[in-house]
Amino acid sequence: MNTPAVSAPDPDGLLAEQLLRLTRRLHRIQKRHLEPVGITPAQSRLLRLVAHFGDAPPRMADLAARLEVVPRAVTSLVDGLEAAGRVRRVPDPSNRRVVRIELTDEGRATLRELRSARRAAAEDILAPLTVEQREVLGGLLTALAGPVPESGC
Repeated sequence: MNTPAVSAPDPDGLLAEQLLRLTRRLHRIQKRHLEPVGITPAQSRLLRLVAHFGDAPPRMADLAARLEVVPRAVTSLVDGLEAAGRVRRVPDPSNRRVVRIELTDEGRATLRELRSARRAAAEDILAPLTVEQREVLGGLLTALAGPVPESGC
């Protein structure tokens, strides 16, 4: 009688599955911590990105390129943030056809809240790890994803 061969464990496949599960868990935890701030993870990322540009407010096209999304997706995010008073559209001083996106005082206050929410979410996810394990994980993630920008965006 022929029995199906038991395949050897696929360590790379297992690792990929673990990374996907971790990503979903991170998203759920981040979403839970952002709800009291009244912002979605995508809006949070856009707000941090606008702040990254500093005194030179970005164009919508700059944001779409950096986020690697279609411009329409950025328009929807900006619409939501603008309705909440966190960003505003301003004309480009050198080209009237260009619109730039800048933070408002409310947007800067939201960024401060986001930093606290992100720290709390990180603590939730990293709680089982020792300081040494966190350092090793940080090194491994840098090897896979590249260094975190200095601004933390």
